[in-house]
Amino acid sequence: MLISNPLIRRAHQRPLPLSSAPDSICILRFSALGDVCHMLPVIRSLQSTWPTTRLTWVIGRLEAELLGDMPGIEFVVFDKSTGWLEYLKLHSKFSKRRFDILLHMQTSMRANMASLMIPADLRLGFDFARAKDHQAFFTTDRIESTACEHVMDGFLSFLTTLGIKDKSIQWDIPVPSEALDVARKYIPEGQKTLVISPCANARFRNFRNWHVEGYAALADYGIQTHGLRVILMGGPTALEKQYGEQISKLVKSPILNLIGKTGLKELLALLGRATVVLAPDSGPAHIANAAGTPVIGLYATTNPSRARAYLSEKWLINQYPEAVRAFLGKSVDEVPWGTRVRNEEAMCLIKIEAVTQKLDQLMASLSRH
Repeated sequence: MLISNPLIRRAHQRPLPLSSAPDSICILRFSALGDVCHMLPVIRSLQSTWPTTRLTWVIGRLEAELLGDMPGIEFVVFDKSTGWLEYLKLHSKFSKRRFDILLHMQTSMRANMASLMIPADLRLGFDFARAKDHQAFFTTDRIESTACEHVMDGFLSFLTTLGIKDKSIQWDIPVPSEALDVARKYIPEGQKTLVISPCANARFRNFRNWHVEGYAALADYGIQTHGLRVILMGGPTALEKQYGEQISKLVKSPILNLIGKTGLKELLALLGRATVVLAPDSGPAHIANAAGTPVIGLYATTNPSRARAYLSEKWLINQYPEAVRAFLGKSVDEVPWGTRVRNEEAMCLIKIEAVTQKLDQLMASLSRH
């Protein structure tokens, strides 16, 4: 059944998949940091397949700090903190323009309202199963429905629907020289380094962080067993700073606490120079993945098959099935895709010994190369 919005009409019929490159595409995806990192292979594939197509990306303020210097893209920053003023700014920005295609890649009512400010002939969104917050009402076309996909694979499905078969799984986020200088200062050439990013973005009843005792134990183990330098990294929130202080007090060996002391570009540069990153399901885990650094991902409350660091499947700690069984009384196959385990005890299912063993395996694999 086709759901249509009287405000949304195709200006002309251009069947999908496309037979030729469009002149212009607008991408609508505000957040979050991890998700915009998942977006980059889509952007790189568009650039390599249709190099003459003009790309515009409507993106969040924080996310623009990380990606806004990517060449060949017009970035339009949407700052949700300014409220309705931001919609008026979008309308003013695009009132005299029209795109061939809008890729509506964020499922939220805020994004739906923003999409109304972006004139486009064809408006491509998610399939009905993933088109939450009534997104289908704001699009003219949808990607194919595919069950049980990683978030990034869902984004790549937009390319398939457009007719792009060859996907470029590349990120290539620019790193300014100033940020590289900071990274070299803290991680000199040849210094094996474990970066621990202990916290995910705080959300209501979203328990993704491991306990400080576990992080401290891994820091000591990495130093004593593998000669790793350990750096704590994260944002400036009170919770992250508290984690940094508590971990620093528990460890037996000196570590460097940079939580709240770097910008996003410096974070990117440091993660790119690290030997390995230890993190829960969080933005820094996906930034590290984009930088090409292996990630030991800690998963119990979210499904890593949907949300892991994309290239680090072999290094993840997956206690999600056990958490679903223990706290929901079901198997993974019996709960909807993307179900979160909203219990603060779930991450305690991750045992320190399992993480040290994974670190051993990763370090052994690196020594063979």
